[in-house]
Amino acid sequence: MPQMVIIFEEEQSMEQQRNEATERLLSRQGHPNLVYNEENGGVGVGDEGLVTVSNFTSILGLSTLTAACITFGFGCAIGYSSPTQSSIMEDLGLSVAEFSLFGSILSIGSLIGAAISGKITDLFGRKMTMWILNLFYIGGWLAIAFTKAPSLLNLGRLSLGFTNGISNYLASIYVAEITTKNVRGRFTIIVQLLTGWGASFMIVVGSFVHWRTLALLATIPGLLQLLLLFFIPESPQWLAKVGREKELEAALLYLRGDKADISHEATEIKDYVESLKSFSSEGILDIFQKQYVRPLLTVAGVLVLMNLGGINALAYYSGAIFVSAGVSSMVGLITVAATQTVIGILGATLIDKLGRRPLLLVSSAGLCFSSFLTGVSFFLKDFNWWDEGSPIVAFIGVLMYMGSYALGGVLPLLLLSELFPINVKGSAGSICNLMGNFTGWLVAYYFNFLIEWSSTGIFFIFSAFSFANFILTATMVPETKGRTVEEIRASITHSSD
Repeated sequence: MPQMVIIFEEEQSMEQQRNEATERLLSRQGHPNLVYNEENGGVGVGDEGLVTVSNFTSILGLSTLTAACITFGFGCAIGYSSPTQSSIMEDLGLSVAEFSLFGSILSIGSLIGAAISGKITDLFGRKMTMWILNLFYIGGWLAIAFTKAPSLLNLGRLSLGFTNGISNYLASIYVAEITTKNVRGRFTIIVQLLTGWGASFMIVVGSFVHWRTLALLATIPGLLQLLLLFFIPESPQWLAKVGREKELEAALLYLRGDKADISHEATEIKDYVESLKSFSSEGILDIFQKQYVRPLLTVAGVLVLMNLGGINALAYYSGAIFVSAGVSSMVGLITVAATQTVIGILGATLIDKLGRRPLLLVSSAGLCFSSFLTGVSFFLKDFNWWDEGSPIVAFIGVLMYMGSYALGGVLPLLLLSELFPINVKGSAGSICNLMGNFTGWLVAYYFNFLIEWSSTGIFFIFSAFSFANFILTATMVPETKGRTVEEIRASITHSSD
């Protein structure tokens, strides 16, 4: 209890100091109408004129687009195997086991990338890490496009997996750190929506072009990002962490607009990073301190259960699932692409209004019900009880599943960027990403064997894991909508003590 009082008093003192600094800042501007607007997270005035921190600028949009290139490429890698399975197996003479290795080796690469994702982005910075990842991304697709042997095919897929293991975490972190609290959730989910669009692009275009041509087309996001990286700033929080204060202020001014008053935001970031130095020396074991155990278990648990709920299976092999259920592969895949787009846009409009927790609950419930529905369709098909209706049930089930994932699949990564302070964010990202990608690999590799064992049973298992995720979300996940990183961290520390 004394520790909790001390922490609470420290937070009160820090907040008081910031308010006083803000008042001094406003008085120096010479504008009698200047006020600090907590709602907007910036400085503004009354009706006479204003100096404000904008929620959106062209550079912020460009920076978000650059991060979106990463996630679009992530989706391309995920969606590639679904429309190309039969043609790759035929051209290269692969068995089911060999293609399962090709599909799942993406997750093996993701495991390697995830293990170092937090540390590498902390070491090199968010922007430099994007430069490095593009070498692996473009090189991976070129290896696949020009391969004549399964070994090079798998090597290219492994390289893409390594990129995915880092990039999905990196995109969420970067966008969360460059946006204001009022639009943080919206921008992050929009960026992650591009994952679904990338997978949809592969699915739709892959139905009409050769698999080698499709691999070459997938290099476009990486080439575009290489161009855009010349025009975007580094993350202000990372610059503050490494002590580059002048560059921090320049980055904020670049992001918020030339006429914006970024003094308060810059001071807030500096104070926040400075306050963390007394808590840890950034060792990997610091993430296991008492105040971080609950959020670590929560985010890792949601990621693990979501992956065990079968998302990699449906993303990699949705075409084969449609065929097994008696549905046209092309019709099914194109409809999935459209569904993911519509639901993803809906989620982006709702996340900063309804919050993270309600959307994650709805998403988990949808994944649970849709997996169960798909299992029922295979049950009906196995016993020939409703030959006309079972394909329709399977079709609806898969559409609901992919739509539910589009609504909430990004939220665990958004929570990861919001729940952990920057001094342990790297360690938390590596651990959570590693656990999530490991379970994702298990599902991707064994799915083709498990569906031969029991089509009905595997989808009922997916449904059970999704139900467990719903329970975990309902009992453990906090709401972070509209709260600064300081407020979120203070509430976590308070609940832990």
